[in-house]
Amino acid sequence: MPLKILVTDEVDAEGVTLLRAVPEFEVDEQPTLPASELLERIGQYDAIVGRSATKITAALLRRATRLKVVGRAGVGVDNIAMDVATELGIAVINAPAGNTVAVAELFFGAVISLLRHLTRADASMHDGRWDRSELLGTELRGKTLGIVGLGRIGSAIAQRAHAFGMEVIAYDPYVGDERFAAQRVRREPTLEALLDAAQVLTVHTPLTDETTGLVDAAALARLRTGAIVVNMARGGIVDDDALRAALDRGHLAGAVLDVYAKEPLTGDHPFRGYTDVVLLPHIGASTAEAQQNVAVDACAAVRDALLNGDLSRSLNGALAGEDAATLGPALLLARRAAAVARALLADRGATAVESLTLKTGDDLTSSAGALLAAAAAGMLEGVVELERINLINARSLATARGVVLAHGEGGFAPHSRAIEVRLSAGAHSLRVGGVAALDFTPRLTRIGDFHVDVAPRGTLVVLTNHDVPGVIGRVGTALADAGVNIAEYHQARLAAGGEALAVISIDGAPPAHVRNTLTALRDVRSATVVRFEGGA
Repeated sequence: MPLKILVTDEVDAEGVTLLRAVPEFEVDEQPTLPASELLERIGQYDAIVGRSATKITAALLRRATRLKVVGRAGVGVDNIAMDVATELGIAVINAPAGNTVAVAELFFGAVISLLRHLTRADASMHDGRWDRSELLGTELRGKTLGIVGLGRIGSAIAQRAHAFGMEVIAYDPYVGDERFAAQRVRREPTLEALLDAAQVLTVHTPLTDETTGLVDAAALARLRTGAIVVNMARGGIVDDDALRAALDRGHLAGAVLDVYAKEPLTGDHPFRGYTDVVLLPHIGASTAEAQQNVAVDACAAVRDALLNGDLSRSLNGALAGEDAATLGPALLLARRAAAVARALLADRGATAVESLTLKTGDDLTSSAGALLAAAAAGMLEGVVELERINLINARSLATARGVVLAHGEGGFAPHSRAIEVRLSAGAHSLRVGGVAALDFTPRLTRIGDFHVDVAPRGTLVVLTNHDVPGVIGRVGTALADAGVNIAEYHQARLAAGGEALAVISIDGAPPAHVRNTLTALRDVRSATVVRFEGGA
């Protein structure tokens, strides 16, 4: 059955071509659909790729029973119900870099237009006038540019500002000193400090609870008299009422707006009457190059997510920013180690897991978040009645069930890519660990106090037995009589004549009676069958 992808909102053809080139995909390209029609159709798609016109609402996501990926050919995702997508395990992917140059260039075009009265000059000339004496402007050179948010676009603007001879300062508590130094930007310790110094203020942050109304009346009052304010990020970051008040009293020389709290801007909006405000219809990314770039970036990421499970571009995935290929074996090991631990605890009567603790070797410490999510997914397999349990929703699902997730300090073994998962449920606790080295298949190397060596794939049978002669033979015969082929058999013991543990890798799914058959054997104390999702 092909994977169906809905492409809407006139996503650039270069991106669509990339998707159509994949034989496993069936691409349905449609114009922006009415919300009611999209709601009726969404259940047949595995992915949707669009721009800002289509609203990916909570109701739509809950109706989308097959949906795995939402691709946004652009930066902002405020048209997507991110919390619901995360809850349902649906990856949300955007294209944050493709429009960087377009926005940076528009910034300078619009600011220079304001400072040099270009729109007024053009209109006067078309009206047959020569108003040269009334069009005295000011220069960028020597002015202080204050940037709130030194991300991709903020950095691109900073680079270009130096060419105009501007002094560049920025406020961004989430960016390290290295970026400030690389962009030759002076870090301001607080927003207030930046406002006190800026003559041109521009904001480049997402719209969140923290940034809504960030530039309010108090913030505008701190700016120097004659400053200008630019918002090309998201409507609502700059308080419109406060901005109008500052313009009315002459405190500000002007403003540039490309985004608005409610779009499109309709009717007799107050800003339409201001000659010292440059109004743009949200065209920051409206260049042919930017639209092509964001379409290709978003579609490539959707393709990789569907075909390879690569969530490194997902905004709501634990793998965001990670190297999916390098981390893949470790993610697999963490998930399957947790699945083994959960199955063994369940057979001991401990069904309600209370905590999951992950330990990693030094090379994997920086990826603890993704690995913890993978372990949580393994713990929940077969427990939560939800088709999608993945890196996106596993942690929130586990937390909702009261499971405490933690990353412990240090590795459990002298290996840089070692992983240990410990599950606790009441009086019961069990640790399962292994090694995910890059040069061989991940191996389980510990179950409880027993040292083992087996690949966690397909189906495992974990036995505990008395360490006496004949047990391995009886187990092998019982499996053979049931038509089960053994791929690996690893026997471990703590001391001769005491308790032993066997981990048996078998081909395929065993008959339902195998567990009872094994536990009925003399000297076998327990048998747990662990069938991994995804098989291999």
